[in-house]
Amino acid sequence: MRALRLMSWKSEPVLTEVEPPVPGPGQVVVKIGGAGACHSDLHLMHDFEEGALGWGPPFTLGHENAGWVHAVGDGVTGLSIGAPVAVYGPWGCGDCPRCRQGVEPYCENPGAAPAPGGGGGLGVDGGMAEFMLVHHVRHLVPLPAGLDPVKAAPLTDAGLTPYHAIRRSWPKLAPGSTAVVIGVGGLGHVGVQILKATTAARIIAVDNRKEALELAEKYGADLMVPAGSGAADEIRKATDGHGADVVLDFVGADPTMALAASVVRQVGDVTVVGIGGGTLAVSFFSIPYEASLQTTYWGSRSELAEVLDLGARGLVTPEMETFTLDEALGAYQRMQKGTLRGRAVIVP
Repeated sequence: MRALRLMSWKSEPVLTEVEPPVPGPGQVVVKIGGAGACHSDLHLMHDFEEGALGWGPPFTLGHENAGWVHAVGDGVTGLSIGAPVAVYGPWGCGDCPRCRQGVEPYCENPGAAPAPGGGGGLGVDGGMAEFMLVHHVRHLVPLPAGLDPVKAAPLTDAGLTPYHAIRRSWPKLAPGSTAVVIGVGGLGHVGVQILKATTAARIIAVDNRKEALELAEKYGADLMVPAGSGAADEIRKATDGHGADVVLDFVGADPTMALAASVVRQVGDVTVVGIGGGTLAVSFFSIPYEASLQTTYWGSRSELAEVLDLGARGLVTPEMETFTLDEALGAYQRMQKGTLRGRAVIVP
């Protein structure tokens, strides 16, 4: 079968022939219906050196995956051949307290995981191929009726990641509250939808691209603010000078983190989701009293089931464009140039 594989750090992926996977005990082979292309894949291609992550190439890309059960190994029960499933992306050791809670991105024994801090498409062969080997049945979540695997694939990361970040701040998103979404790209535009579907907050979207702000408005944002020197003042004015109860930074660069800290309300949350490499100096007087600052990474298996439910009900629908395996490299190139609207999904 053909697979899009990253063969070495600081290189473009290559479409090549590989042997189809065969499931071992406790494992499952999934026939891929859709595999999402993620901006973090660009970091894998261009930004890492040998030994930086504890795992490395060669491996097949694609960590946002959904499809149908194709084959099962010995000991696997409760799965029917042909059943539609989503693949839970982060693969931990399975035995530590965090993994037993279903929060495998925060595995506390990463040395026992297939790829420390990674998973299918991140150190282990992923879904940009006709078939994908899933190392444990616990990493499969049944798709709700009516949710196509192509539409489900980006929900496994581009949906789950903002959902986890928003869900942890639900108590601060009551009626009368304000949420700011900085960066309305592949994750941010889904974050706007999740806020709209699960909270009563007023939503302010910030981006430096006109088309991104139009996308935010399409999906329910109440106020669109162009990024720049006047953004903080506009957000303060819109919140009667109080600031936002929750600020979600889907960029994570120096300017966006500084903006987030400048507009968060006292006792508010700043959650940095984007991996733009920025830093923020924190001191007693640099942020409002009791403002909380945190980073998040992916989400839990139970949260993925909740996101899939939102998708099946039409409440969260990522803007996306589909590509064949032959077109996958072009999709990444468009992502690099910033000309891709929403998410790219590879359909083998």
